[in-house]
Amino acid sequence: MARDYKREYELFQGKPEQIKNRAERVKARRMMEKVGAAKKGDGKDVDHIRPLKSGGTSARSNLRMRRKSANRSDKS
Repeated sequence: MARDYKREYELFQGKPEQIKNRAERVKARRMMEKVGAAKKGDGKDVDHIRPLKSGGTSARSNLRMRRKSANRSDKS
């Protein structure tokens, strides 16, 4: 069954809290690129050590670079 992206956006991704969290993730990636820890196409994810959903921030001390496979396999 195909994903209904429009409905997904309406129900979850379009909520103000989720828009704010996405902006924080983008901000974190840009910060890591600026300090030279990340490059476009490097196959890495910026990992929030304490997740945003648990009250974490995008401060440099809360960020690290991880392989995509390792970061995305963590228990949510």
